[in-house]
Amino acid sequence: MGGHTLQRQHRFSVVVALVLLSTQCCSQVTETVPKEPSELEDNVCSGGRTCGDCTAIDPTCGWCAQQGYTEDTGFLRCDLIQNLINKTCLDITYPVSSVSVEENEELRDADPNLGDPVQVAPQKIRLKLRPGQSVNLSVSVRQARDYPVDLYYVMDLSGSMKDDLENLKQLANTLAEEMGEITRNFRLGFGSFVEKTLSPFVNTAPSSLLEPCPDCQPPYNFRNHLPLDVNTDLFSDRVNETSYSGNLDSPEAGLDALMQITVCKELIGWLPKARHIVVYVSDDAFHIAGDGKLLGIVNPNDGECHLNSETGYNDRANEFDYPSVGHLNFRMREQNVIPIFAVTAGHTDLYRELANFIEGSTVGILAPDSSNVVALIKENYDKITSKVQISDNAPENLAVTYTSRCLNEAPNPGSKVCLGLKLGEVVSFDVTVEATSCHDNTEQSFNIGPIGFEEALEISVVVTCSCDCEDLSIPNSDYCSNGNGTLSCGQCVCDAGRYGKLCECSSGEDTEVSFRDKYENVASCRASSNSSIACSGRGECICGECACFERQDKKEVISGRFCECDNFSCERYKGQLCGGPDRGQCVCDEKSRRSVCKCKPGFSGDACDCPISTAGCVASNGLMCNANGVCECNRCKCDANSPFKGSTCETCKTCIGKCSSYRPCVECKIFGSDVISPEECDKCTVAVVIDSELPSVNVSNLCVFPGGFTNCSTSYNFVYETLDNGTVLVHLQDQPRECDPNGGGGDNGKTPIATDPTSGDILILVLSIVGAIVFIGVILLVLLRLLTYLHDKREFTRFTKEQQSAVWDEAQNPIYKPSTSTYVNPLYGK
Repeated sequence: MGGHTLQRQHRFSVVVALVLLSTQCCSQVTETVPKEPSELEDNVCSGGRTCGDCTAIDPTCGWCAQQGYTEDTGFLRCDLIQNLINKTCLDITYPVSSVSVEENEELRDADPNLGDPVQVAPQKIRLKLRPGQSVNLSVSVRQARDYPVDLYYVMDLSGSMKDDLENLKQLANTLAEEMGEITRNFRLGFGSFVEKTLSPFVNTAPSSLLEPCPDCQPPYNFRNHLPLDVNTDLFSDRVNETSYSGNLDSPEAGLDALMQITVCKELIGWLPKARHIVVYVSDDAFHIAGDGKLLGIVNPNDGECHLNSETGYNDRANEFDYPSVGHLNFRMREQNVIPIFAVTAGHTDLYRELANFIEGSTVGILAPDSSNVVALIKENYDKITSKVQISDNAPENLAVTYTSRCLNEAPNPGSKVCLGLKLGEVVSFDVTVEATSCHDNTEQSFNIGPIGFEEALEISVVVTCSCDCEDLSIPNSDYCSNGNGTLSCGQCVCDAGRYGKLCECSSGEDTEVSFRDKYENVASCRASSNSSIACSGRGECICGECACFERQDKKEVISGRFCECDNFSCERYKGQLCGGPDRGQCVCDEKSRRSVCKCKPGFSGDACDCPISTAGCVASNGLMCNANGVCECNRCKCDANSPFKGSTCETCKTCIGKCSSYRPCVECKIFGSDVISPEECDKCTVAVVIDSELPSVNVSNLCVFPGGFTNCSTSYNFVYETLDNGTVLVHLQDQPRECDPNGGGGDNGKTPIATDPTSGDILILVLSIVGAIVFIGVILLVLLRLLTYLHDKREFTRFTKEQQSAVWDEAQNPIYKPSTSTYVNPLYGK
């Protein structure tokens, strides 16, 4: 357990050690010393009860192993290192992180004398990490020339690929010749896939299983026709011997085939030190995990090899579901296999989505008859060899971050990729490793290496969560009340049934003295003389010392001398304590004796909710909030009386374009106006030039402002444009002025200083618009009334004319019935 102990005779060397310890290289050990805290009142270390606990809290914490330290001084043993120095602890101990390079061969190509090529350096490193304390290391990568290539060609042989197979038979020799030009160490293999032989994906009628289509071979899941071999003539022979098959559904069993190709290392024939490439050719989609349930398959894919060594078929394909994309990526990354997806145009989007989840893979558009497959392979192989992408398989308790250094480019933090490389060029990656939690001091290991490379940097890690002094503990020490405890790192670890700083108290319940010893010093457990509550109500007073209660959630800890603090009741931001681990940490404030947020660099506020950066407040003219507001928590708070609003106070609904945004910078730089302060004027990113004639620009970029400075009445004009580099260039027109001679304006013919347009200008504009609208409305009403009058007059005239020309006939109303009736006697007069 690497560590430091500060003894009495070396007190002066404490500060020197904290400054001079630095990182060493190669086979030496690199040690990192915790930084001194900037705010001593925020004590994150107050909860440490043992040296091991103290180690795991924070890298700024140290342990005082001096006997009698807390008894004599009342100080904390687990404290900030600077506090322990200030409080004159004579024996400070703390583990430190270290880096030890154990194997570091130089990068090289294959050499008859030196052996295999070396593409990654260094090769082995051992780390000793203290939680929260990071170490830095560098990884260099160089792709060796003439590196062996294993290329396995796997093809969809469903019925729709019939013409593609015929073309491949003709291109087989060409493919072998072209790849032979890339590297002399080249081997070629061939396989094919169709579908799981279960209904409804395949017609399971006996006759269809034998011949699903005319001149077809029986359906199968995946078959390894030719393991990787240097004899490329065998590739042509196997392709010519192969015929297509058939199935019922459109998606195929491509992921099943890729899984078997990846994990069956011996049967496929992958070399340990070679670039492993799989060329996947298909004109359709693929089945994924879960589709097997349609076939009655409930067992998830086990990621194991199930190829028959004699026939080359996947004999157990119908027992396991299709693999998931994540599972397939894990296996391919594990075996350093990189796929090239050569698919038809209708499915390129699907396979590009798949390539996003399979590291190192590429996608090419395949011609309908696969006639361009050789060109696709060469093109995508060049893409693979021109890129170095680094990755790792670090355990969850280790955080690994990268900064790429690609040839002559500037360092790129967070990047793990270098592009546009040629064979033999060296790139490097700065790697930072930090342990986020303890791991019982057991050794862990992980690899860092380029995707598709067999070589990688092997890293062994031990997370130290204990101190050297714990190995020197003295059992049954006389210092601990005549052998009632173990003296460890300066304090007593009491035996069962004993309590107190020196194990002077007993928990036995058979005597009154024991009970009184245990609880008689309750007064020393109260935070103040006015308080009647011992240990803040969150602990038990034992032998005059608070033993804080444990929480059900072990991550939540009550701490402090009077149990007044904890690590879970600080202010929250967006539901996260102190804004989350990236913003701050909940600690105990020694002055206020309460839990507060200790913000990390770049943040402030009670909940670390306020970013210190002001980058988000800078307007396009370089001014903070466009000089129309104040920046609070990296956000602009615009002046209430200002017309400017928005995220940087640049949006103005009553302003034309951005004239008003650039106007303060123009006036302060050219006219010396005090519209903004000299400090704000210095921040202006607007460049101003004076031209006799304004250049031709978009009309919306023309800005015209009236005069008014120093009694000059002439207005001034400018136009603005944004250059390619983002700079705003303002062209100010130099024009003659007429100034009041008594007013002192003009200044020898220079452009007069202009004032801002008053609110009256805006009012006149608004009133003019309103007046025009009212006037138009009145005209429309008059026209409407006139049209209505003319229409009514015309209708009345027509009615009168028709009334005068009407003629009424005199006749009896046909529906009239007289009151009397007349009858004629037919026999009258006879």
